[in-house]
Amino acid sequence: MRCTRPLSAALLMLGLAAAPATAAEAPTEAGTSFRTAAEIEQGQEATAGGSAGDYLYWSFPADAGQRPTVSATVKLPETHAAETWQIDVYDGLRRRQACQYGAQTRTAAADAASVELTCVLRTVRAWSEPWANDPLPGTYYVRLTVVNLATADLGLPVDASVRVDSKDIGGAAAVDGSLAKPLVPGIAMKSAADEESPAVLSSIDPEDGWASGRWSDRWLWTAAGGVLAALAGVGGYALTRGSGRPPGV
Repeated sequence: MRCTRPLSAALLMLGLAAAPATAAEAPTEAGTSFRTAAEIEQGQEATAGGSAGDYLYWSFPADAGQRPTVSATVKLPETHAAETWQIDVYDGLRRRQACQYGAQTRTAAADAASVELTCVLRTVRAWSEPWANDPLPGTYYVRLTVVNLATADLGLPVDASVRVDSKDIGGAAAVDGSLAKPLVPGIAMKSAADEESPAVLSSIDPEDGWASGRWSDRWLWTAAGGVLAALAGVGGYALTRGSGRPPGV
């Protein structure tokens, strides 16, 4: 009995140490600008209350090889006129990113209970030409606002919820190159002696760290193609070399 209790305590401590860290709670408020955007992780559903006419901002991380899908739902007051809501997504350079598909702008009929919006972005690339507008790894910003509103409805209370999910595209989106640093707020403010510290103005990272798309199934397909090419060369040589020098020569 005396030996059982210390052993049980040791196993309990090991179990606590091996348990994964609890995910951060989703924010219940939204920012009013890029600098005050509420940080959310992918897979979380953030909520916020506001007034019709406000700009609501959230931010989330997206890494190379991911295709983010931003979904938003706005619960409207019981009585209101027809109004149009819209979500816009900006990358770490605050360039507006076009939606590949989805209902980015939608009009709610008079007295409708809610309106739902969706924006599916293009696949995030690890590297891009300076002149291109391709989505790059780093922080992305979501802005939710009403773009067409009756004057009498201005300032009415609304409740909004936002969720971001991503599909891992893998080697199909791999490119030969990568950014030196992700486009994260505050990344340029770090000192040279503190290169390994997190960004100053942002505390959200992908679950497996940045540049998670560096190794992809593209490398596996390349290696498999090389092996098949070598086997085909050996087989072709064995079939075409013949029986050797004729007898008597």
